[in-house]
Amino acid sequence: MIILKSPRELEKMRAANKIVAETHAYLAEHLEAGISTAEIDRLGEEFIKKAGGIPSFKGYHGYPAALCISINEEVVHGIPSKKRIIEEGDLVSIDIGVYYDGFHGDAARSYGIGRISEEAERLIKVTEESFFAGIKKALLGNRLTDISHAIQKHAESNGFSVVRDYVGHGIGQKMHEDPQVPNFGKPNRGPLLKAGMTLAIEPMINLGTYRVKTLDDGWTVVTADGMLSAHYENTIAITEEGPEILSRI
Repeated sequence: MIILKSPRELEKMRAANKIVAETHAYLAEHLEAGISTAEIDRLGEEFIKKAGGIPSFKGYHGYPAALCISINEEVVHGIPSKKRIIEEGDLVSIDIGVYYDGFHGDAARSYGIGRISEEAERLIKVTEESFFAGIKKALLGNRLTDISHAIQKHAESNGFSVVRDYVGHGIGQKMHEDPQVPNFGKPNRGPLLKAGMTLAIEPMINLGTYRVKTLDDGWTVVTADGMLSAHYENTIAITEEGPEILSRI
């Protein structure tokens, strides 16, 4: 069941997502070669709690950390570790969820550390562009897969592939609500977009194959061919005036 949010509930979602956006901005200042992913996770959790929020991911289905930090061929759900040191040239994706005043916020960003390869730089750029191509279709009267199709079309027209096994989702009082939001598919399918729908739209775009696999830790998802992956996500609201991005400052 898709839950439409009232104006009052949307205000609460804006507040939760503001913490998400501010946490990303804060961590971007500390993200550099030589720091461990565990330290980034610690800094992020401290910032979220100081802002009055709770990390949405920590303990979710047993997930052990506050943030998901995925590097290079890791697509999503990378577990922070003291042993995992970020290096010059890495592509690092950070996914942040915050629970605040009864509602969740969710957003992911991908960063290049120092000097990165041209292909990594282009992958990060196109992944972000794919999100914005998608939300151009997040309009009243359109259908859900109009968003999906636009994301896929932009990514594939630039020579990249779209992960099939993991998708975006509805979000609100629960981290994952209906509907699922694929980043691929034919247009004009799925539910009609209505005012009050809140969606976490999150293209996961690969340099090589779209196929992925999960490592033995049960969480970390990597590309099947070991090539780079990037991730870009925002929580949006469907409104009468068009899509509103809730998780940007």
